[in-house]
Amino acid sequence: MSIEKAQKEKIIKENEIHEGDTGSPEVQIAILTERINNLTKHFQFHKKDHHSRRGLLKLVNKRRKLLDYLKNINFERYQNIILKLNLRK
Repeated sequence: MSIEKAQKEKIIKENEIHEGDTGSPEVQIAILTERINNLTKHFQFHKKDHHSRRGLLKLVNKRRKLLDYLKNINFERYQNIILKLNLRK
């Protein structure tokens, strides 16, 4: 379940560090979180869609790795993104 272009641009604008920033961990984590949320809604109706479930697990693992990386390089930015996106930990 992909994100619409306008929604993705909005997420980028809210989380960018500088103008035109699309590669910072904060932006990547925010985009992955939106995709994960869309997929979890999808699974409420399509319980037997195991192929998409595998994709969901890959997205969750990628987000976890990015969060761990951000935690190691700058703990304050890590805490800010966790609070902003309402993630656990």
